[in-house]
Parts: sequence; structure tokens; C-alpha cells
Amino acid sequence: MPRNWSDRIRSKIEAYAEDPASQANNVTALQGRDGIRLRVGDWRVIMNSDGEVLDVLDIAPRGGIYR
Repeated sequence: MPRNWSDRIRSKIEAYAEDPASQANNVTALQGRDGIRLRVGDWRVIMNSDGEVLDVLDIAPRGGIYR
């Protein structure tokens, strides 16, 4: 992953952790499994959130993360 994308993804995850409403248009509940999906360009971040703890489970390009 290019450094500029990793920095961008990190900032989006941090923004979501501070205020989930700030990323509302980029976050969707997953179908068929627990968790949420954060969209950052062509990258997807799969996360679990119980309100206090945010677990980042996977980060991958759009086409390969749902397999």
C-alpha cells in the first residue's frame, strides 16, 4: 500500500473513532457477517465497533476484501 493511502486511511479511521457521524456517508453495515465497512477511495476497511472499542479487522482494495 502506498504511504499516501495508508496516511489517508489512518486519518479516516481516527476521524470515525472520534466522531462516527463524521464518516456516516462512507460507513455501511456489512451483510452476511458482523461489522461495518469504511470506504476510503478504492480501499475498504472492515471494522467492529462495540461503542468503546474499534477493532480494525482488515484493510484491502475494493475487489478483494469481501472474499
